[in-house]
Amino acid sequence: MKHLVQKQLAQSIATLQSVLADETISDTLVTIAQVTARAMQSGSKLLVAGNGGSAADAQHLVAEFVVRLTNTRPALRAIALTTDSSILTACANDFGYDAVFARQVEALGQPGDLFLGISTSGNSPNILRALEQARKSGIITIGFSGDGGGKMRDLCDYNIIIPSTVTMNIQESHLALEHIFCMLVECEYFGS
Repeated sequence: MKHLVQKQLAQSIATLQSVLADETISDTLVTIAQVTARAMQSGSKLLVAGNGGSAADAQHLVAEFVVRLTNTRPALRAIALTTDSSILTACANDFGYDAVFARQVEALGQPGDLFLGISTSGNSPNILRALEQARKSGIITIGFSGDGGGKMRDLCDYNIIIPSTVTMNIQESHLALEHIFCMLVECEYFGS
């Protein structure tokens, strides 16, 4: 059992080291933080969605924006599209599960907003539909994925693609980068 613990930790560390070594990821993260801060300063908002663990990431990230990450500061506009059980179940029942995020992007999104789709495979049908809707609505699209980016790669203005095919390692890297993303937005928005 101890061997399994050490093996999994080594695999997590190796994935994070690959992320650290990939300057494209760092550069893109800085760019999306700047774009997000400018959009929020203009009154726009960040919409975030994912499935399973990525749904939890969406909620976690939005909590950091609305409440705070490291410093007490005014709330930042962000909405997790994964939290309203009435919308999710009504939409899934009436239009199918693939539409649960696209329908919310259509209702809540406005030109100049940002949509962040999180999918470890890059192929989640409901994230792909939401990205398509975001593009139709004049919303900036950001993707956090892994495994080469999948189909969502071409639907995103900005991509953070973790160089891994292991779901848990992709998710661990996503969470680390999501915290840094929020921190960078705070610095850019508030000048701290």
